[in-house]
Amino acid sequence: MNNVEQSIENMHLESQLSLEDIPELSLYMDQVIQLFENKFADTKRNEHEKVLTKTMINNYAKGKLFFPIKNKKYSREHLMLISMIYQMKGSLSINDVKQTLEKLNQKLMEEECNLQDIYKSYLKLDEDNVDLFTNAVYEHLDAVHHEVQQLDDDNQDYVEQLLMIAVLTNMSNYYRRAAEKMVDAIGNEKIDQKGQQL
Repeated sequence: MNNVEQSIENMHLESQLSLEDIPELSLYMDQVIQLFENKFADTKRNEHEKVLTKTMINNYAKGKLFFPIKNKKYSREHLMLISMIYQMKGSLSINDVKQTLEKLNQKLMEEECNLQDIYKSYLKLDEDNVDLFTNAVYEHLDAVHHEVQQLDDDNQDYVEQLLMIAVLTNMSNYYRRAAEKMVDAIGNEKIDQKGQQL
């Protein structure tokens, strides 16, 4: 399969909102949208796709995916959370994202948490994941190529692409389902704690 290296490069996997990208001052919604557009523009599938919109942010706020804002401004902590939400919503439902972040938001409101340290770890793990992903893609590619070589088919290039897409979507589903199981575990933990409190 041609140009796998180019395809991976075009995905701009290294694009993340770093702590250095986040201003010390709180931002208005339009500034938040502009910051995300600038940072993640290269990751969009096409030029018509939006990274973040007012509707999205309002839905996150109404859905309580992050703690309430003050004076229509978003703090550094809000931007870190929105960045995590932006990545999670690609695989999880909004309700699952909310459940995942609920305890973190509660701790932030009670000032019992240093989100910056958690976010640094999140960025470090994401950086490591880029290498893991790249290596895994090449391993899958080798396996697919080996399988296609065994086939008697005139359209080997197409079959290779088809099987590679199937492999990648299968892996994506496995990871999503594993994440959903962990979200369910968080939900069950919350139910247990409520039961103990009664």
